[in-house]
Amino acid sequence: MLIENMSMALHAIKSNKMRSFLTMLGIIIGIGAVIAIVSVGDSMRNLFSDAYKDVGFNRAVVMVSYEVDDFRMTDYFTRDEMERIKDLYQDKIEYIDSDAYAETEAVNGRKKVKYQFQGIDSNYTDVQPLNIIYGRAINAADVRGAANHVVLEDKGAIQLFGTADCVGRTFRMTINKDTQEFTVVGVYHKDMSPMMAMLIGNGQNQSGFIPDTVLTKPNDYFQDLNFYIRDGVDMNAFLSELTRYVAKLKNRPESEIRTMSVVEQMGSMDSQLSGMSAAVGGIAAISLLVGGIGIMNIMMVSVTERTREIGIRKALGARTKDIMIQFLTESALMSACGGIIGIILGVLLVKTGGAALKMTVIVKPAVVIIAVGFSALVGIFFGLYPASKAAKADPIEALRYE
Repeated sequence: MLIENMSMALHAIKSNKMRSFLTMLGIIIGIGAVIAIVSVGDSMRNLFSDAYKDVGFNRAVVMVSYEVDDFRMTDYFTRDEMERIKDLYQDKIEYIDSDAYAETEAVNGRKKVKYQFQGIDSNYTDVQPLNIIYGRAINAADVRGAANHVVLEDKGAIQLFGTADCVGRTFRMTINKDTQEFTVVGVYHKDMSPMMAMLIGNGQNQSGFIPDTVLTKPNDYFQDLNFYIRDGVDMNAFLSELTRYVAKLKNRPESEIRTMSVVEQMGSMDSQLSGMSAAVGGIAAISLLVGGIGIMNIMMVSVTERTREIGIRKALGARTKDIMIQFLTESALMSACGGIIGIILGVLLVKTGGAALKMTVIVKPAVVIIAVGFSALVGIFFGLYPASKAAKADPIEALRYE
């Protein structure tokens, strides 16, 4: 019976191809838009997750909140305090530094390149491996001696020297109002999609690493501590423990000690992206309502056009529910076909965009299945009234209809 109804529905759809296509158009646009928006949202969430993964899920920062009214000099950390915390929590902290950085201009002859240098300790590569292609990374002697040594990303090295192989070459830059010469000891390469580069503004400043002792001299004061905890350590529990210690160290209430973790930032960003995706997807889903109304309209026309056919079927013994199922099947099939076409177009759209931006696109099978099912339900819901009207038609009056 179902196969027969589907066959009849397909015949009715094919007999009016253009009208059927125009009827499906609202469903096609609605489903395509929902699939594209949800997939873009999931892809962006994955992109940010990869970015946070590069930073390190076990990374966190602690400081005396800069929002306190009576911020004082003792609220800054010293290198001795950092070493004390490092020794005290050596079983929980894998890496720690001053979180110092500098935005400056590197000058080589007539070439000038804007850089952002991140201050690091010698064991930074234990928590964030670098793909060193020339030379070496920052070592303990560089940090201990506050040496003017830097490790550049290959893109910035090419801009500054015309080649990535520039180990041993020098350039000038100003840090802490002091202009000095710096020597390149290493060059690294980092793969990054165009979308990620655009999101983090990679095209504005080039990146590099420098001993953090260079950035904090001459006073060795810094506002916050950047650290990575060891695998297996509970982040929230440790941050609470560290907050209590820093509050005691700085003679501050615990409420004035601020901690931030990458996991916390990622959760906040993921929540925002999910909310935006749901809101925009909901707006796009309104077109499904429009498409459903279009299906209802065309089914009403179809019922009117086929009144005599309905009368003949009833006269030959078709029951009320048989007629109703026939028109519901046609309505659901038309909507499902529109949904399938919409899914194909939506997936093609996001895949093409992903390929152009060189980013991984995520299309969840569950979303596709739900979209097809939802489009069929839309067809059934908006086909109920026309099907009911057809089923309740008086066979005698229907046979008289011209």
